[in-house]
Amino acid sequence: MTRHAFAHAGLARAAARAVALLLAAWCLSLPPQRLVTVGPPQVVETRNPKMGVHTRLTDEVEEWKIQRTLQMVREMGATWVVEYFPWAYHEPRQGHYDWRHADMVVDHAHAQGLSIIARIDYVPEWARPPETTFRHLDPDHYADYARFVAAFAARFAGRVEAIIIWNEPNLSFEWGYRLPDPAAYTELLRQSYLAIKAVAPEMQVLAAGLAPTMAPPGSEWGMDDLLYLEAMYEAGAGPFFDGLAMHAYGFTFPPDDPPARDQVNWRRVELLREIMVAHGDAAKPGYITEGGWNDHPRWAKAVRPYQRLVYTIKAYELALEQWDWCQAAALWAFRYPRDQHTYQDYYTFVTPDFVPKPLYTELANYAHGRPYEYLEQAP
Repeated sequence: MTRHAFAHAGLARAAARAVALLLAAWCLSLPPQRLVTVGPPQVVETRNPKMGVHTRLTDEVEEWKIQRTLQMVREMGATWVVEYFPWAYHEPRQGHYDWRHADMVVDHAHAQGLSIIARIDYVPEWARPPETTFRHLDPDHYADYARFVAAFAARFAGRVEAIIIWNEPNLSFEWGYRLPDPAAYTELLRQSYLAIKAVAPEMQVLAAGLAPTMAPPGSEWGMDDLLYLEAMYEAGAGPFFDGLAMHAYGFTFPPDDPPARDQVNWRRVELLREIMVAHGDAAKPGYITEGGWNDHPRWAKAVRPYQRLVYTIKAYELALEQWDWCQAAALWAFRYPRDQHTYQDYYTFVTPDFVPKPLYTELANYAHGRPYEYLEQAP
């Protein structure tokens, strides 16, 4: 071996030792892994059994954070959680399921005594045309989606209360940047309903929550939610859902602001309810799976923090005392795994570091009948 070769070999060994030392130092600097056990079953204590939240644990990778999130939901006094289970995450290859994250979320939620509503969408690459978005599902793959939701239902029967078929199909973005198509969505709903009921008859199948919007006819961005639901019934959707998911955002309006076709507010869901009743579905419940208020200091559709406290408590009270058809009111969004650095952060109840916001504290006080800390008097 030449002198040059010896020198290079020595440098390589020195570099390898340096890398090894750096890796060892990095490993020692890591916090110890937390041992997480599901724990004994808990019971939610609350004066409002309809209280719920949308938890957004989809991208939370640490089990202790999943557990802590759901513990805090229970401790706040909420009984319902809506969680997103992306199809692409759990069936990355056709016919090959990965239930590890879903099992983790469901196990911890169930242990906390929470009732779970599962929203399922997000198309894997193998089930959509090239260069389309994860919201694009064409009719050729409706059967694949139906097969997946049926597999989910079979696995989690008895532990998940309901499955939402898709999300806001009346928006172009949510329908794969295509014009909304109520008849096409109805066919997806029909196939999914039949597939689920074949393996888990007790699982509740919910028609998708529609985005509350007054989009004009022919809009490239979306379709009025009231017109969309009417069109679903006209396409024969009635026999193929057990309940309707609903989105109820208050924006700048108080929760008792009257419903109107030309207004997007909390009580707009009452107009959806009227459509259900008119089509003979009075016996079916509604589930609010998104909604609430935002207190961003500069967003035009936000309210002041104090208003958000008052409006949210009044909204939960309205659902409890006046909407006998409402099974659950799950507001957006309990916590994100990380800051979004947008107005979305001002929808949350708890920071990514599990610091309770005033909203969380006052809702816990409300749910447990304790004196308020931030509100001078009960709303």
